[in-house]
Amino acid sequence: MERRTSAYYQRRHRERLREQGLVKKELWILPEFADELAAVERRMRQPRGPAPNPRERQMSEQKVWTTRALYEALSATEQFSAGAVSAELLDGADQSLHLVMRDYGDLPLFLAVVGEQIVVEALLWPVSQVGDAAAFNEEVLRTHKMFPLSTIGIEQMGGEAAYIMFGALDARSSLSNVAFEIESLADNVIKATEAYESHLKAAA
Repeated sequence: MERRTSAYYQRRHRERLREQGLVKKELWILPEFADELAAVERRMRQPRGPAPNPRERQMSEQKVWTTRALYEALSATEQFSAGAVSAELLDGADQSLHLVMRDYGDLPLFLAVVGEQIVVEALLWPVSQVGDAAAFNEEVLRTHKMFPLSTIGIEQMGGEAAYIMFGALDARSSLSNVAFEIESLADNVIKATEAYESHLKAAA
């Protein structure tokens, strides 16, 4: 599978939003309202309609998930069955899910149940693509609160160090919370690319 950086998916994401008739609006808010604004933004990308059935939100409460069980449950949700997200179960020593976020320019995410946690992550870009790693790392540490529920780290991928963004939640989380985490991470990857692209040596 060809590996692309988040800048590629950011461009695809913007194209998809324009195709859906969405428009970009710049807002100025106090930092403590970032979570609420992100939730409002996601809700306002959907047509007006009836609120979700509360019973659907509670179907998987208190269940201890496995990767396979999450694959089966997520595949049955409206978001996945409608094609907004596709999922592939990757078998191996440790099972994981390869998710493709269609509404985010086909951004790939990976999900796995690791012990008591569900971890969702995405590649940002190789460390070698950052012009001044020290300056970039400092800015990430100073601005990480801009991306609620997600964290930026460095991992070895394909033999080289790369920046990733990830989120984690309890393996007993409800299915709706898992779906929200997936959506939040995809949204944060796009926003992080917009915020930090000036640190990259060249566009991907």
